[in-house]
Amino acid sequence: MPVTRFEVTLHRPLAGGRSFGDAGDYEELAGTLHFTVDPGHAANRAITDVALAPRDASGRVAFASDVSIFLPVDRSRIGGKLILDVVNRGNRVTVPDFNHATRPALGPNSDPHPPIDAGDGWLMRRGWVVASCGWQCDLPMEIRGLVGMEAPHALGRDGHPLTGRLYVQLQAPVDVPHFLISDRAHRPYPAADLHEREAVLVVRDLFDGPIEVIPRDRWRFARVDGGRVVPDASHVWLEGGFEKGRIYQLAYTGVGARVLGLGMAALRDCVAWLKHGSAAEGNPAPRVIRHAYAYGRSQTGRLLRTMIHHDLNVDENGRPALDGVIANVAGAMLGEFNQRFGQNSKDRPEMMDCFEPFQVEPQGGLKAFYTNTSFEYHRGDASLIHTDPAGTRDVEHGPDVRVYHWTGTEHGHGIWPPADAAAVAADPRGWKERALNLRGVVHYGRLLRAALVNLDRWAAEGVPPPPSCHPRLADGTAVDPGDLEKTFASVPAAAYPPYPVRAQRQDFSTLPPRPGPVLGNRVSSVDVDGNERAGIPVPELSVPLATHTGWNLRHPESGGADQILYFAALRPHACRARGGGRSAFGHRRALRLARGLFGARAGGGAEAGRGRLSPRRGHRDVRDLRRTELGCVGKNERRLTWVCSTARSQSSPGPPRASGGP
Repeated sequence: MPVTRFEVTLHRPLAGGRSFGDAGDYEELAGTLHFTVDPGHAANRAITDVALAPRDASGRVAFASDVSIFLPVDRSRIGGKLILDVVNRGNRVTVPDFNHATRPALGPNSDPHPPIDAGDGWLMRRGWVVASCGWQCDLPMEIRGLVGMEAPHALGRDGHPLTGRLYVQLQAPVDVPHFLISDRAHRPYPAADLHEREAVLVVRDLFDGPIEVIPRDRWRFARVDGGRVVPDASHVWLEGGFEKGRIYQLAYTGVGARVLGLGMAALRDCVAWLKHGSAAEGNPAPRVIRHAYAYGRSQTGRLLRTMIHHDLNVDENGRPALDGVIANVAGAMLGEFNQRFGQNSKDRPEMMDCFEPFQVEPQGGLKAFYTNTSFEYHRGDASLIHTDPAGTRDVEHGPDVRVYHWTGTEHGHGIWPPADAAAVAADPRGWKERALNLRGVVHYGRLLRAALVNLDRWAAEGVPPPPSCHPRLADGTAVDPGDLEKTFASVPAAAYPPYPVRAQRQDFSTLPPRPGPVLGNRVSSVDVDGNERAGIPVPELSVPLATHTGWNLRHPESGGADQILYFAALRPHACRARGGGRSAFGHRRALRLARGLFGARAGGGAEAGRGRLSPRRGHRDVRDLRRTELGCVGKNERRLTWVCSTARSQSSPGPPRASGGP
């Protein structure tokens, strides 16, 4: 067993001792899980540089992860199911996403063991065990409370750390004098030579736009300290400063490569320990876990796709660890999770040396759901999961994969009340990015719950889930991004991206990479209102009073005004302008809301019948529809006044009043 011991440092009731129905009280056990792996074993050979890691006296490679486990106090009430919380940049994602809970806000002075919001307890009421396991070894050291991992360095024949070329992207929503050489202030790879002449700094204004090389004598490896520019191998300084919103990319030689692929081994072996480990091996619930699933979001959705690609689900005893995975909002990307000098936090196709393959097929009976929001399509890559690279024909996955598109959604869950700004995700610097339009309000957590139920039934009982549902070329719902421009020209103040992102192959044999052929990325077609026609909608999108897009543009306040953000955009519609002129665009939606609110329950029931939505969601979806559709118009479209007199006269009851936030 690769797990050698579980060092428990925290034991506390979950949610203050709250009881979760038949499952009763839950508790949290947290601490450090210690591992050793055999670098020569077939189960570990796909891990890059594992053979270069230091070994213990038995010839094995040691490493350790932070682990937190939620489970019923009465172990007999465990439902036999485990969900592995594949933490995103050290932040828990599973309980917030499935329980509709809040995530702790972590910072330099935060509580290392913050209170856990259990939300509505959806997972707990069903007896799920939830295990959060650290896998990332480059998290910001100053942030307390992150779930991380310590991994060894790969060493050369001389016993010293390795050196190698890196390509880093740097961007800020404010002007800055210097950057830490990493994404989102993660631990950087220090420059091997502060005066390296081959180091190159470039700037561009679009992710796939032309580059401008910045002369070497205008920048250096340094930072500003007390008004002075001081040498620093972990920072880059530019004469005149870095401009907000512009995209800077640095190619240089770094030092100190850790064995990143051990992060995937930690996930695998943590699950195998919980399924098969004994009490003597520290397992807090031996012989009760029958099926295990993993949930990864964004960065960790890409991690799960990478883990599947390298077939790292089988442990050293030849046993599959996971029975199924949900790789959410990962698009078609893999990630630099198993390469020398990889950067775990990279999240843009144009920066990836391991962008392909796009169709990732699980082995050994593992089941996989690849789920994406509208944003991943407009980012330029999600459609490549289910088309050929040129975007000319649909491509089907094998029998163990389903691909689902959440209609009209943004990369994260929708927010309430609607706003146009948010903190940069998982970034300790406290920066905020502002969007040109309001952010999306659609919460797709309901669809995730249905996905988990379907995945469990598929793996545990052999019940096939609903067929894949996404834009398709064959039925005309997968189209070129440029095809949407005409429709959005008629949507008031929509501001369709003037330069839709075009993913492309690149040659990384030199850095910066040489651009190659453009790939045929596609997006969902839209109706006359600009709402998507393909995918799985939550019921409120069946009777929309707003245009819910998969894209948003940066606000000029944050710089980079023509760049697409990971937010979706919300454009509320209204019936009557303040001056009294009627808007036909909004008038149609008033009628639709008044009539459609009372059909939302039926719409939710239809989705439940297809297995895409929980059957218990009906009345809640009507509530959410009232809140998101009426509330966003009344509260945020300040230039327009909500008037529904016509709707009232043509529909028996008037539209309901907006409710408060969730």
